[in-house]
Amino acid sequence: MKILYVTSEAAPFAVSGGLGDVLGALPYAVEASNDEIIAECILPLYKGIKHEYKEKMTRVCSVEFMLGWRKCGADIYKSELSGVTYYFIENHYYFGRDNLYGEYDDAERFAFFGKAVAEFVNKEEYTPDVLHANDWQGATSIIYLKTQYPILNIKTVFTIHNIEFQGKFDPYILGGVFGLGNEHLGLMCYDGCINLMKAAMQLADRVTTVSPNYACELHHDYFAFGLSGIVKSVSDKLVGIINGIDYSFFSPELGGDIDFRYTKRTVRSGKLKNKNSILNELSFNSSSDKPLIVMICRLTEQKGFDLLLGIIDELLSLELNLVILGTGDSYYENTLKSLEGRYSNLRSLIKFDRKLAKRLYASADMLLMPSKYEPCGLSQMIACAYGTVPIVRSVGGLADTVIPYGNDCSVGFRFDNYNAHELLYTVKWACEVYKNEQKWHELRKRAINADFSWHRSALDYIRIYKDLM
Repeated sequence: MKILYVTSEAAPFAVSGGLGDVLGALPYAVEASNDEIIAECILPLYKGIKHEYKEKMTRVCSVEFMLGWRKCGADIYKSELSGVTYYFIENHYYFGRDNLYGEYDDAERFAFFGKAVAEFVNKEEYTPDVLHANDWQGATSIIYLKTQYPILNIKTVFTIHNIEFQGKFDPYILGGVFGLGNEHLGLMCYDGCINLMKAAMQLADRVTTVSPNYACELHHDYFAFGLSGIVKSVSDKLVGIINGIDYSFFSPELGGDIDFRYTKRTVRSGKLKNKNSILNELSFNSSSDKPLIVMICRLTEQKGFDLLLGIIDELLSLELNLVILGTGDSYYENTLKSLEGRYSNLRSLIKFDRKLAKRLYASADMLLMPSKYEPCGLSQMIACAYGTVPIVRSVGGLADTVIPYGNDCSVGFRFDNYNAHELLYTVKWACEVYKNEQKWHELRKRAINADFSWHRSALDYIRIYKDLM
């Protein structure tokens, strides 16, 4: 059985967030979990992909097609990494940009991407048994496959990684940009605009999302961003499968960018060495006895920054150090930088730096993740891999993965309501437990021993693929 994953990003080639991490690991995990499955992946050949990867690519074919009034073409390249074949769609006009997303013509760029994928799988030697598309950027591959190539009878799976971003565009570009006639208006449009995610959800043979709890939450308007009715209409083919993490990449034992390696057995001393190194580098004038708390995420409302800023004065009056790493909304970036001048125990590192992120995971005592909503979340699982105790809100995949303190299997702390003082009280509680060295070490050991590998999730996806066949 051949599975083709369609994605706008995949590690290590192109990554802007969790989607890239997932698609860098899932195909390998699926193929490693079943000898009868060939897992392949296709994505755009972006300008920003490193030369060291591009020089290993070989051209396999080209495709030509009409997209509305435009005659388009693309060269298809491939490369192998860890036994998985990755295909790349090259078109300098659409993908020779500095950014993956956020361009004025994203509708046209990813319409082209989806049509190119459909043309590629139409070639007999590359036809998969199952096409598994991800998020709105990959949704167009299912849309074109089902509306213009139904004779192929390729089974399709569509995964919602974050329903907030749906691929919504002006309905008047349906013909000119997407090349689809008015007979497809009902499929493509919702609430007055083109909605690519909605169309893919309705057309796909199966719909998945990235945690069981998030699959339940999407039935409610608060979490579904206007698509709760569509979610309910496809509930018979919707399932939530928790993401995993790649332990070959996120491993304190293997090292990989952290200052001092350590094992599960040496987690106490190893984390202390890394913590002292970071405290010194960031010029914290305090003892390592204080808990070091980190936030590593996009600086957006979704990640709970309204809660954090609501109690920031009370939080930073506690005996702790706080480091925030990420980029995002300018309001949060500017506010956090201005707070640095008032508090000696705060560092705001406004940048995207994957190496520094790993060093912070290895150094921190706690990870703060007070999300407003969180489809799955990878940070809490990565934190556990480094023996860092997560403090999260009970939402989405955070509720599925972080067993709260007080339970024999606990790995972290949780609070239920989107309330600033619940967040504050939970941090205070964690800091009190931190003072008890034995209890804290036991909690840290449970965190680092938690298994969030991809194998179990891969088996769940394989069951879906086999069921479709």
